[in-house]
Amino acid sequence: MGDVRVVRSPGAVRLERPGGAVRRALPAMACVLAVRLLGVATLALFGAFGGQAPQRLLAGRWDSLWYARVAAYGYGYRLRLGHGRVLSDLSFFPLLPWLERALSHVTGALGPAAAGVLVSAVACAFAAAGVFRVADGVLGGRAAFLTAVLWAAVPVGVVESMAYSEALFVALAAWALVHVTERRWLVAAVLACLAGLTRPAGLAVAAAVVVGALWTGRGTGRVAARTAAAILAPAGAVGYVVWVAFTTGRPLGYLDVQRGWGNGIDGGLSFARFTVRLLTTGSVAAGLAIAAGVAVLLWCHWLGWRDRYPVELQVYTGVMLLLALTTAGYFGSKPRLLLPAFGLLLPLAGALARLRPVTRTAVMCCLVVGSALYGAFWLNGSGPP
Repeated sequence: MGDVRVVRSPGAVRLERPGGAVRRALPAMACVLAVRLLGVATLALFGAFGGQAPQRLLAGRWDSLWYARVAAYGYGYRLRLGHGRVLSDLSFFPLLPWLERALSHVTGALGPAAAGVLVSAVACAFAAAGVFRVADGVLGGRAAFLTAVLWAAVPVGVVESMAYSEALFVALAAWALVHVTERRWLVAAVLACLAGLTRPAGLAVAAAVVVGALWTGRGTGRVAARTAAAILAPAGAVGYVVWVAFTTGRPLGYLDVQRGWGNGIDGGLSFARFTVRLLTTGSVAAGLAIAAGVAVLLWCHWLGWRDRYPVELQVYTGVMLLLALTTAGYFGSKPRLLLPAFGLLLPLAGALARLRPVTRTAVMCCLVVGSALYGAFWLNGSGPP
């Protein structure tokens, strides 16, 4: 009999042969891709009536254009707006443009934006497998499957099909967490480093690796390997910020770039003012809905601590939640910033797993169809900022 791996989840211990984890993740990967195909098909149907080509909505608007420009021409483009505002492409981290450029060069048939859509499609499959693996180690297979599908079916899940960096980031983050919990320090650190080259939120992945290597992983591996992992994990994000500082000639150059876009860390003051403004200017229902949504997010995170989810997962989720709620900027970007915080979905997936199969299936189908309809309506309207 070949070697087996012990997989622990709350209330259960099971043995799994090498390769079994991959096979277990295949249904989740297939279902997630089916959810995303439904979303794209619904988008195409909406576009047929509204005159919007789906390829333009997925790859030819908003941030997709900025990523494609960096892929094609490199950094250095600035757009001057009124009131002295300047939008710089230095706000966009480089891994997705690098992949777009490489894929365009290799295929010779895809432009950078179309290559970005392909990168997101492939990354979405890997992200589904990674989310499944993380949740499987915490809640078991059924809830892990539901967690992956819920991640694909959140209302703004259509972003996972766009030439945006969300799917790529989640794939790197989820697999970094998998390797952290399995004590493969250097692999986890490399993935965290790459995540840091994808989005500024890569610091959340780095925080999880550092906590795993220096705190929860004590006594489980060589000190040199854990120390190297703790140093390498934040190198991607920190390295890019340092490069921007040299490029702009200002030590806080990246913060200046973000300020031009109206972004930055303000401790949540902008978010609080926005919510209070809704509550005091007649949009009480919207303000209460936002406050209730934040309360639910915090409650889900607290449930993770109560149920003793892995500390590394909780650190990653907590930092993602903190970044989303304390950054200034357009409120419509908040749901997209929360998309990588898949740890918040585990309590919901656990609750769904306890329902009767018929009820569970009905709920999931409603969520999937609702996500497809919302995504099509959203992209044909205001879309992601």
